[in-house]
Amino acid sequence: MSVQAAEGAEEGAEEGAEEAGGPAGTGGERRVSTLELFFDLVFVFTVTQLTVLLGRDLSFAQAGRVLLIFSVLFWMYGAYAYLTNQVPPETLARRIPLMLGMCGFLACALAVPEVFGRSGVAFGLGFLLVVLVHSALYAVLHGRYVLSFALTNVLAALCVTAAGLVRGAGADLLWGAALLLQTVTPVISSRITGTYTGGGRSRVTEQVGALDPGHFVERHGLLLLIVFGESVIAIGAGADGVRLDWALFLGVALALALAAALWWAYFDRDEEAAVQALHRATGLARFRRTMLAYYYSFIPMLLGVAVLAAGMKKAVGRLGAPLATAPSVALAGGVVLFLLGGLALRLSLGIRAPRRFRVAGAAVAAAAIPLGVGVAAVAELLALVVVLVAMLGAESRVRTGD
Repeated sequence: MSVQAAEGAEEGAEEGAEEAGGPAGTGGERRVSTLELFFDLVFVFTVTQLTVLLGRDLSFAQAGRVLLIFSVLFWMYGAYAYLTNQVPPETLARRIPLMLGMCGFLACALAVPEVFGRSGVAFGLGFLLVVLVHSALYAVLHGRYVLSFALTNVLAALCVTAAGLVRGAGADLLWGAALLLQTVTPVISSRITGTYTGGGRSRVTEQVGALDPGHFVERHGLLLLIVFGESVIAIGAGADGVRLDWALFLGVALALALAAALWWAYFDRDEEAAVQALHRATGLARFRRTMLAYYYSFIPMLLGVAVLAAGMKKAVGRLGAPLATAPSVALAGGVVLFLLGGLALRLSLGIRAPRRFRVAGAAVAAAAIPLGVGVAAVAELLALVVVLVAMLGAESRVRTGD
């Protein structure tokens, strides 16, 4: 991912939109291909594995490690999403490398449960394959431009690989270094690929095309939808081995309603509003908005669903009994993360929608934790569903002017 990619798009928006499958600023964007969706299914397996990792140890330290792993992985997911947004995987020469990148993500996912143990190096090598395939695809398409971001991405992958050779704080520091390298990549890219004129404006040496807003937003929406599917699987896993009676059915229905309410909070209006907001921006401004919305803001949304799934898996199996503190925090914390991530997405895109209800909803959701610890899991689930339904209802009334 690179600032220069978007900066070049500012001059060639119409040309780049034609490459993407539709004219700039219109509703003619191309749809997400089945191969891209297949790619996303493989990537979401990493989220599933992170949920397993978190489920083993619902502690703040483990949550921090999960955040590090996912942030590093999601950076490269975004890089592939940006790449295929510009150049659809419609030829054999593009499809085969993309499938090789999928193999790298699959290797990472398989190594996640022991990423800070015996599988650390395997994870790093899988991630290095992901980076190298992405860089190779960009090199074929855009030549020397790839150096502006490939070098830092490769260094980040090497940090992750080296982290597999050490234990404890050393591994955490190397993971942090990888994340830092990814964070500064857009800045470094701008300095490497830009030449400065007398007016002080950076000019792009390689034209890479414009971002297609409809395709980009749809791609991330489908990713989120697949992650929601994983939360449904977690409900089923929690109910495994428990006698199916009316009490269990009620609890499962509440857990599903909770996931459905979070789905509603994004897909009812925000997805379409995001497409419109990105259409209103161009070039560098559009790229910056996509970074803020679909990387930095999307991380807490995706992780929120993953954390919620970890809590659901624990809660569904003991609905009538009090929960331990960790799964109770996971239930409410997943909701809080999702709502705050959605709020950040609205702010970064300038979506004109009620925001105070999201803040209030997050605060009240956090206050439901004592219900799970002191009363029962089903009490916390019910409270969270009520909070979300009330929040969505209040937002709807404000939008319609009632």
